[in-house]
Amino acid sequence: MLTRLRLCSAAILLAPSAGLRLFAPSAGLRLRGFARPLATAAPSMSMVDAALPTLEDLTDPREWLEEVEGDKQIGWVKEQNADAVARIGEPSDKPLYGRLLEIMESDEKIPYIGRVLNGLYYNFWQDETHVQGIWRRCTLDEYRKAEPEWELVLDLDALSAESGVSWVWGGSTLLDEGPGVRKDRVMVSLSRGGADAKVSREFDLEGKEFVAVSDGGFELPEAKSQLSYKDRDTLLVGGVFGEEEMTDSGYPRTVYEWRRGTPLSEATKVYEGEKSDVAVSGYAYLDRGHRYELRSRSITFYTSAYEVRRPDGSFSEVPVPEDADIETFADQLLVTLRTAWLGHEAGALLAAPLEPFLDADGDEARRSLLVPLFTPTESCSLEGSSATKSRLVLSVLQDVVNESRFWRYAAGAWSLEQTVRSEGYAVSSFSAVDAEAGDAVWTTTSSYTQPTALSLADAGSPLEQEPLKSLPAFFNADGLKTQQLFAKSADGTRVPYFLVSKEGLPLDGSTPTLLYGYGGFEISLTPSYSAGIGAAWLEKGHAYVQANIRGGGEYGPRWHQAALKEKRSKAYEDFEAVARDLISRGVTSPAKLGCQGGSNGGLLTGNMLARPTAGSTLFGAIVCQVPLLDMRRFHKLLAGASWMGEYGDPDTDDWSFLQRYSPYHNLDEATAYPPILVTTSTRDDRVHPGHARKLVSKLLDLGKGPSTFYYENIEGGHGGAANNKQRAFMSTLAYSFLEQTLASKNRGE
Repeated sequence: MLTRLRLCSAAILLAPSAGLRLFAPSAGLRLRGFARPLATAAPSMSMVDAALPTLEDLTDPREWLEEVEGDKQIGWVKEQNADAVARIGEPSDKPLYGRLLEIMESDEKIPYIGRVLNGLYYNFWQDETHVQGIWRRCTLDEYRKAEPEWELVLDLDALSAESGVSWVWGGSTLLDEGPGVRKDRVMVSLSRGGADAKVSREFDLEGKEFVAVSDGGFELPEAKSQLSYKDRDTLLVGGVFGEEEMTDSGYPRTVYEWRRGTPLSEATKVYEGEKSDVAVSGYAYLDRGHRYELRSRSITFYTSAYEVRRPDGSFSEVPVPEDADIETFADQLLVTLRTAWLGHEAGALLAAPLEPFLDADGDEARRSLLVPLFTPTESCSLEGSSATKSRLVLSVLQDVVNESRFWRYAAGAWSLEQTVRSEGYAVSSFSAVDAEAGDAVWTTTSSYTQPTALSLADAGSPLEQEPLKSLPAFFNADGLKTQQLFAKSADGTRVPYFLVSKEGLPLDGSTPTLLYGYGGFEISLTPSYSAGIGAAWLEKGHAYVQANIRGGGEYGPRWHQAALKEKRSKAYEDFEAVARDLISRGVTSPAKLGCQGGSNGGLLTGNMLARPTAGSTLFGAIVCQVPLLDMRRFHKLLAGASWMGEYGDPDTDDWSFLQRYSPYHNLDEATAYPPILVTTSTRDDRVHPGHARKLVSKLLDLGKGPSTFYYENIEGGHGGAANNKQRAFMSTLAYSFLEQTLASKNRGE
């Protein structure tokens, strides 16, 4: 398989997804039913204390809200939840809730395949009956049918009922002993309520049951663990040996070898990093006949050190830049650059034979081995890659428009076979069916208005596709069009964005418009089909906008690095520029324009509340989800220390710029803010719910209760919801808020 060694995904702030995007009145305007009852106001304090913390006085009177599950804190949460529901309306009573739930639980959803093992195709599925979900499998011939007969492998609803725990699927880790050896064991990971911390238990695929510890089965306690099979009787494990074995970011700092049938306490430490590292990992795997064991230290979010086991059993450092990502493909090392190196630009993808590369004496010798597979330009960047047995498929963005490049590896040489470009603004992606077995690929195609379709093809002839599954049209897209436009940011940078709206849109500022953004962690936003956005927003004649602001990966590392740390304001200036461009074009007006973002996007929308250049000047309402908001203490809360590579270290001189984009510290009594709905999850063990709680509490203390709304889901993890009913509830709450603010007839008139 193609294996990329990079920072454990659990450490990343929630990447934008259709789930978050299933979802901002002029300051001082009170809509009927939106008045906050005085009885639900936060406990009173002096106005001096209410304004704290400020940039001049960092005293924080609300640190008590950082205790996640204390009785007083949960009581406060429940009070705010009840107030939000009372003023916005009970989501589950609204027709939209039923419609969104029906979409989420539709039998017509595409049952995507997660693994192919022993000729069987595995799928994880949730619907009205299977609320927590089931893991199931079938043959390819069966999968081709409109209604396949699935074989049940694991039922999480039954498991949850039996144990009294709301288990959420966390994936599986395979024991792969090579071609010809039947795959019969996996480690299944489950979390309580959707948290990052998971319980991992060995599972027998033949018997379709967990392997009891008494029978020699591996079982790991609840933790933010990292694991990999080294062989049938050995696990490489980290994260389950106590706080001393964790990094300051709350992730594994050490790697142990744990032998089957022995107590976990007798596992042997084989690798360790520093407390200041973000995470430490150890992996063993087979890749096209080559067995690898690698170790990595994620020193910061964007820098790592790698070691690989050599044929003699020793480990050698992989001599690449600290900020590079590495992968393997057969006997090849693949290197993705974030900075220029050995004559190759940042954003390039390079290949070299691994063993000769490790043995090479100096940079010139290594340079001679490197083969460029991708070289970026000002408008073209590498979004990602996937691989089959003999081909590497590169996903490339040309001004945020998708294309795929197919490289073949044979007889030790690489050759570019073809490039496939998507039509219009649709996105086509290719992923291996079974990378160890052959070149078959799943082809997924969708756009904002085109329902997702799944086909089967061969990487050697990717345009010859066998249609397999497709979503129905969950919303009426007739008369909708997609445009790509560009705004000019404060420093003159052209910022692309996509506008989805009805044909003949009146350019009089009257259209309720939702602007979505993220702008961080080198994550790109590309077109995709979201039935929720369509059914709850577009179908009503409203407009939807997705902004490709700096901080993301749309133009490669340079686009991301342009908004790192002290340059973070560039992302916010870009987002404001898109908002102003929409207003100047007459698409919408401040009273009709809302913005939404989650996680790092929650920090973005928090700044749209607090920045004097945004706020009610640009927005009529804001939806801020699972957000990061207190930039003075973010590194002390849960996984926050892992993001200092993105934002900076507030315990150093970095605070001089961090304070400028810490929404919690930049609120004041005098400013009239637009209505804001803040949502989070008690079970979010990545971005601490204290961020959201404290910002809302401060707004209430400053007398902004009538325009402040808060809802905290008791479950859900960093995704904000643990099952479809919760997702439909949270989405309906957000859309109802937006509809009542932005789309009410008296808005903007």
